[in-house]
Amino acid sequence: MYEELNISVEQSSEAKVLIISVAARMAGMHPQTLRQYDRLGLVQPGRAGGGGRRYSQRDVALLREVQKLSQEEGVNLAGIKRIIGLEQLVGDLQQRLRELEHQLDEAYTRIAQLESPYTRGDLVRHEPPSTALVVWRPRRSADNK
Repeated sequence: MYEELNISVEQSSEAKVLIISVAARMAGMHPQTLRQYDRLGLVQPGRAGGGGRRYSQRDVALLREVQKLSQEEGVNLAGIKRIIGLEQLVGDLQQRLRELEHQLDEAYTRIAQLESPYTRGDLVRHEPPSTALVVWRPRRSADNK
């Protein structure tokens, strides 16, 4: 009955270059709707030097998801804002998890490098047997001369 909704749009462009009328047309919305969503914090457009809003491809994709959640799924705007926040939190946590896993892998590699000269977990370095020949000659004492 319920289908999974994915708001992840990381692959879209982050460049904030689209003016509000173009972004609204691409998202299938009225520019006033984009202004309202900006006020509610559902989307954060960039600002041009004169104060005009600038949107990215990622923003447009997010606006389409907001529209889908609102119109097709019946989620109110407060719920949509919560969903977007949770999706961003999940993304941030997944990124942090990847970073920590990488650090853990590096730590295990370093431990393996440090332990490699040791065997059986000993703290004393195990040297392979030497093939050197040592000649021992007893000292001659003064009595044996």
